[in-house]
Formats: sequence, structure tokens, C-alpha cells
Amino acid sequence: MNDKEALNLLAPCGLSCSKCFAFRKGDIGKNSRALKDLLGNFDVYAERFSAFLPPFEDYPAFKRLLTYLSLPDCEGCRKDTCKWPDCGVQACYKEKGVDFCFECDEFPCDHTNFDEHLQKRWIRMQERLREIGPAAYQEETKDQSRYR
Repeated sequence: MNDKEALNLLAPCGLSCSKCFAFRKGDIGKNSRALKDLLGNFDVYAERFSAFLPPFEDYPAFKRLLTYLSLPDCEGCRKDTCKWPDCGVQACYKEKGVDFCFECDEFPCDHTNFDEHLQKRWIRMQERLREIGPAAYQEETKDQSRYR
């Protein structure tokens, strides 16, 4: 993989679009569809099981979420379909003409609108991207969960 190919998988903030729940070509959608297919018409059984297995009382909510996760519709942050409504990186990286935040002369900044946890993670991701480059970063993180 080269740096240009990595741009199709990595958001400007450094998060992996390919690992996002909303990414159309991602594993979460694919595996959610597979689980939904495997469960088939489990609703009837979940209702029966709920009489003696309390977690099954939550099956309707689980099914709604599973259905949502099985229908991802995002092409990636670089395609203007970011699902985070308050993301400050989305407009900023375009305005600054950079591929990643670390390339900006204002990095690190407070334009992200991230919470404290994600802000710290964003800085670590950007520093690692700067250190090894996008292709190597994608390779290094490809088997890690996006949500950690």
C-alpha cells in the first residue's frame, strides 16, 4: 500500500474510516449483515428466552441497532459523508489544504471539537502519522479496533 491508497482508508484526523461502523465497505457492516442473516427470525425465540434469560428482554433494541449497523452508508470522511456532526477537522483540513492535521502549521490546535479522550488520541495518531507516514501507519494499525 502506498500513501495515496492509505488516504482512502484514513480520515484526516487519523482515525480509520475503514473500521468505522458507518463505512459502506467496512467489516462492521459486513459482519452485522452476516449476524442478522444468521439470527434470521430470532425474535420469537428471544421473546421465549426472555422468560428465563433476562438479557433477551433487550433483544428488540439489539435488533434495531444491529439493523442500523448492517446498513452503513458512508464513503469516508474525505468524501464529505462524516457522521460526526460537530467534527471540526472535516472543514479545516480542506481549508488548510492538507491531507492530515500534522501537516498544518497550527497543529496541535483546538479546532477539532473532540472531547478530551479523543483529543489526546488524535494528537498521538497525528504524531505517529508524521513519524512513519500514512501507508506505514495504515499497515501498523490495520488490525486494531477503531474504538479503543
